[in-house]
Amino acid sequence: MQVVNWLPRTELPFAAPSRPELLQALEPYEAFESSGEEAAAPVAVVKPVPEARPVVERAKIEVPRPSPVVKAVVVEEAAPVAKAPVVPPPRFALQLLRAGRCLLLVELPTGERFQTRDPAYMLLKDMLRAAGLPDSPQIVGDPVRWPLLVRGTMDQGPEAARDFVQGFVSARLEDEPCVCLWLIGLPAVRFAGEANAEAWYRELQVEGLGSVWALPGLELLMEEPQRKADVWQAMRRLMARWKTTDE
Repeated sequence: MQVVNWLPRTELPFAAPSRPELLQALEPYEAFESSGEEAAAPVAVVKPVPEARPVVERAKIEVPRPSPVVKAVVVEEAAPVAKAPVVPPPRFALQLLRAGRCLLLVELPTGERFQTRDPAYMLLKDMLRAAGLPDSPQIVGDPVRWPLLVRGTMDQGPEAARDFVQGFVSARLEDEPCVCLWLIGLPAVRFAGEANAEAWYRELQVEGLGSVWALPGLELLMEEPQRKADVWQAMRRLMARWKTTDE
């Protein structure tokens, strides 16, 4: 505040006595003059300015940071699996008979063995007499019934049925060959002759079985008697196969 001296307006109790010399005004400062020379100008003290160092900017080294791994979840829609249609096993019953030089694989209309008075069996005897063969055929083995098992995981489809029937007949042919195998009824034609109803009345060649003759079933012949004429015409063409010269 540039106050040189300070005096109280009143005398303070217990204060020291004032000193008069301190109350005199100070003389103004006079610049000291040298003899015949100008006063030296005040020397300005120049502080050295620190040398400015160039600021070297450090290159930023970018440290590669592991990027978050985003696993792409590929949701593959399960392709619909086309399931093969479940084919129920075929159902049939066949009986193998021997008449002279021929074997007969006959469909059993009721699934049971032939009885003497069965209409189907009576018709079969008539056909054998017309063909010049013994009318009392011999039964060969037990009836072949399909499917073999009521339960189980064994394949009992059409192909398995065909292999079984052909194997059964082939084994009987090895025991005693024949000149012609009669296939009577659609199951016999299908699973032994590998044919269908279009092959009726025709002679076929089947590997492992030789010459076979495809015929409608006995029950169908009774229901549609007009088919007997077709059987007779085909029979006349084939009789030479099983008839001997002295007959």
